[in-house]
Amino acid sequence: MSCPHCAAWGENVFPMLRMRYIDTGKVRFVFREFPLDIKAAGASMLARCIAKGDAEKYFAVIATMYQQLEPLVARTKETLLLIGKLNGMSEQDVAACETDQSMLDKLQADQRYAFETLQVVSTPTFFVNGQRYKGAMSFEELEAIIKPMLKR
Repeated sequence: MSCPHCAAWGENVFPMLRMRYIDTGKVRFVFREFPLDIKAAGASMLARCIAKGDAEKYFAVIATMYQQLEPLVARTKETLLLIGKLNGMSEQDVAACETDQSMLDKLQADQRYAFETLQVVSTPTFFVNGQRYKGAMSFEELEAIIKPMLKR
């Protein structure tokens, strides 16, 4: 959530991937957070709290966070409060979300699994049919990987 490369991918590549492949049912997309710092962890937790399991709402919140990346990194607490308020949360709701130990434990467990088992060490990292690709990818690069697999 604090990675500028992930934000650029989320704003520029993901919409095309979603329109051409995910929404058409050709590709299954799974998004996992890999917070590199406490700011990203807080943003991830808030996105989960706001969405309450609703994938559409979750991705909408992620898009908002990516659009607000600079203030999110520079003024994390204020930006997360603003995003929470824009989504109907009170200051107390945001504070409760940010201190939810079970959610933090889950996020840390996901991160450990990614690091230890999947060997994710940087963001963004993509997996396409189990093959790991590190670093930002353009839509064209990703499509070149996906298209041949769709013909199988």
